[in-house]
Amino acid sequence: MPAIPAHRAPGASPVHPGWLRIQHWLNALAVGVMAASGWRIYNASPLFDFSFPAEVTLGGWLGGALQWHFAGMWLLAGNGVLYLAANLATGRLRRKFFPLSLRGLAADLGAALRGRLSHADPRRYNQLQRLAYLFAMADIALLVASGLVLWKSVQFELLRELMGGYEGARLVHFYAMALLAAFVAVHVLMVAVVPRSLAAMIRGR
Repeated sequence: MPAIPAHRAPGASPVHPGWLRIQHWLNALAVGVMAASGWRIYNASPLFDFSFPAEVTLGGWLGGALQWHFAGMWLLAGNGVLYLAANLATGRLRRKFFPLSLRGLAADLGAALRGRLSHADPRRYNQLQRLAYLFAMADIALLVASGLVLWKSVQFELLRELMGGYEGARLVHFYAMALLAAFVAVHVLMVAVVPRSLAAMIRGR
């Protein structure tokens, strides 16, 4: 009788602990709310020569969109702080996302381009996943920081100046959200390629 792989053995620890799965879906909710309401806010004062279709925005009007955006902001920021605290306290941040090296990234990128990147062990992140998740953490931190400038420009004067003023902060916020949307799109694509990763994030296994 063939041996059951360790990551599927009965009684084995979950791929993702319960606290992580809850925070993952809270983050997904927060990002969805902030993106849709942010597009409505953007439409009120566009940075570029385009606007988002009203059907994909949230809030109905500028005031309503701002209320939704603030609600999403507090959820994203609070959940993010708890996520980092839990990862640091449990040592998960070091175990899951490091080490990270240029040689390892190049090797995994080459394997991915050839369709040979292994996903046999869902408990272990490859180098590309590590980089992508670390990037998402940094990008969300930048989103929150630039959002604080747009919300309370006078109170966060130093942050405002570091971003090149209020209009600079608007650009930083826009591009940071665009990059996060790109991350989400790639993330969803990878879930389609490896469907069991979705089950692991719902059931833990």
